[in-house]
Amino acid sequence: MLEVKDIYKKFNLEAGFFARTGRFVYAINGVSFIIRDDEIYGLVGESGCGKTTTARLIIQMYPHDSGEILFTDRTGEKYTILRKDKSRLRYVRSKIKYIFQDPAKSLNPRMNILDILTAGYRYSLKWPGKNEAKKAAEEILEAVGLGSSDLDRRPADFSGGQRQRISIARALIMKPELLICDEVVSALDVSIQSQILALLLRLKEEYHLHMMFIAHDLAVVSYICDHVGVMYRGMIIEEARSKELLGQRLHPYTKHLYDSIPKLDVRHREERHEHEADSEAQEDSGDNTVTGLPDATIEPSGCAYYPRCPVHEDVCLKQRPMLKEISPEHFVACHIVCRGRMI
Repeated sequence: MLEVKDIYKKFNLEAGFFARTGRFVYAINGVSFIIRDDEIYGLVGESGCGKTTTARLIIQMYPHDSGEILFTDRTGEKYTILRKDKSRLRYVRSKIKYIFQDPAKSLNPRMNILDILTAGYRYSLKWPGKNEAKKAAEEILEAVGLGSSDLDRRPADFSGGQRQRISIARALIMKPELLICDEVVSALDVSIQSQILALLLRLKEEYHLHMMFIAHDLAVVSYICDHVGVMYRGMIIEEARSKELLGQRLHPYTKHLYDSIPKLDVRHREERHEHEADSEAQEDSGDNTVTGLPDATIEPSGCAYYPRCPVHEDVCLKQRPMLKEISPEHFVACHIVCRGRMI
């Protein structure tokens, strides 16, 4: 369905009076992945690693500097996604729809739900007319768990979970083939998150959708996705099927990302305070090996995770690791792991 080949993107830094010119922020550094037929592909990583930038490059909200993005529709025809090709980009955007993180900001508070659902539809190649569009809006609202009586209401009348359902309905009304879900559950309560995830899985089966799912939580991504790519500083450093990645995390950053998921601490508060005091004493003694991050304005060389890695060698600083297949469909970009050494 979608193939991203070695894309790069850097952003210019504004030069001040004393600042040097020609400086860049290297946002995406050679990202490649494939969204296969009838699957959900997940991108997971910490804030600022390039997940959202990658998604926006796919729909050309930003033009990529180099690389290639290929989209294959259900007829089997391939399209190269380029911003300068206006007519082809318009067609591809009708097939790929984007759901944003914060529904409160992505929905116009001055418009009612009918106008929100049909605003973009009106300028598409599939516009059926006002009456047919209203019928389509009623059907899609019922599909996401709302009712046709909600068409005259405004976004402020709904809760956060309901507003996200409206955002999903707006994306689905044009019957796309690929949905890009950009952290669609991160702004919601835990109980509402499970409802939205279940809704997305049901809609995937009903509308035969492909999805790209972006989130911070490795457990959430592994639950809903078929394949998962772990991003760090603009690069995919590990990729595997979700079950295998959750059970066998090879890259040290993937392990740290999973360990950062909040877990319920059932110990008594006095025992927990003693443990926290021991941890603080260990940090004060200088045992903490984590150092600062490298400068994002310098073109990356070597392993991007080198300053934070608990086990590293000189080759990690000098040579950038490339994705290597360790086991079937399990790729890792780590010099140490690729030599067969476990971290």
